[in-house]
Amino acid sequence: MIVIDTSAGSAYRAVDMAPYSNNVGISAAGHTSRGAFNVWGNSFPAEHLPESGAPVSVGGVPFRFPRVGVGDDNVRCDGQFIAVEAGRFDWLHLLTASERRAEDAVEMHFADGSVDPEWLRVSDFWAAPAWFGETTAFATPTMHYPHHVQRGVSAMLWSQRVPVTRRADLSGFRLPRNAAVHVFAATLQRTAVPEAGHDQ
Repeated sequence: MIVIDTSAGSAYRAVDMAPYSNNVGISAAGHTSRGAFNVWGNSFPAEHLPESGAPVSVGGVPFRFPRVGVGDDNVRCDGQFIAVEAGRFDWLHLLTASERRAEDAVEMHFADGSVDPEWLRVSDFWAAPAWFGETTAFATPTMHYPHHVQRGVSAMLWSQRVPVTRRADLSGFRLPRNAAVHVFAATLQRTAVPEAGHDQ
């Protein structure tokens, strides 16, 4: 079992995205019409993804998989501001997918009022290669259409990271205003604590 440690000494902090969820991107084989990841009503097959709400690890980064089958399961990006408990971080890790290859900015907001735009680049979810070098989180053997299960067509869920470059306390981040980009889970990676006698 993968345990997500968010204690003070942990390098990672899970971000609760559930309050911002506004899209159903995952469906069960018996209820494919409930999915609406894109305009065509395609969706990811729940039977080939982690269990609802399960802790998962992708490339050593822990995420909390969204709750599935009980409503919206991902955030279709529309400029939502995600507040976090202020702290120093190096990376924002995202479980993400895009209706097409997309490049857009995530705004990093800091406690001192500073705002830094940083690029988020996400490859297509439709049986596509990792154009931007993302880590493949999950590649399913089927894709759901509104009225059937299409075998042999993969749906790709990626792990991508966005840098937090400013050495200041991060207080939140604003997702892009780009409806093609979907976020299923988010985890912040803390700034490494320097050894005694060494400056960071």
